[in-house]
Amino acid sequence: MIAPESHPAARSGFTPALHFAFEVRAFLAPSLHIGHGAGEVTEYVPIIDGTVDGPRLRGTVLAGGGDWFDRRREVYQRDARYLLQADDGAVIDITNRGCYHEDNPAAPAQYDGTEQVSEAGVYYRTSPVFRTDAPAHLWLARTVFIGLARGDDSEVAIRFYSVA
Repeated sequence: MIAPESHPAARSGFTPALHFAFEVRAFLAPSLHIGHGAGEVTEYVPIIDGTVDGPRLRGTVLAGGGDWFDRRREVYQRDARYLLQADDGAVIDITNRGCYHEDNPAAPAQYDGTEQVSEAGVYYRTSPVFRTDAPAHLWLARTVFIGLARGDDSEVAIRFYSVA
């Protein structure tokens, strides 16, 4: 059992920081209906191509991955799996789970500087996990990220931020 740490009486609070790492822009094929149950719809969206661009990683999105999603009422649970290829040739596997809903029309669009990272009224966040054995990119597998996503039926853009 881990013993509780002693804390000085007065300490300022700690807030984790987010640092922009890169943006994935994935191009999508039309969705395929898989099925539905009571109050639920399941679909699959093939990923056909894409780009990776940012200060920590550049490359492409390889064809062949996809995004499975379940819709219950107006909330979408997303589960995407695809491959990135860095400019140095390294292949990086990403499993990216997330949540999407449009139930707050009063929520404003969000920006990172001048770059729009979310649409007004939309909550679209992801929690990616990366795998690779490429030494130059092991930092991806050793870091926690969040993704801020936006998109439409033909394209999705996800800005990945590392948690410090």
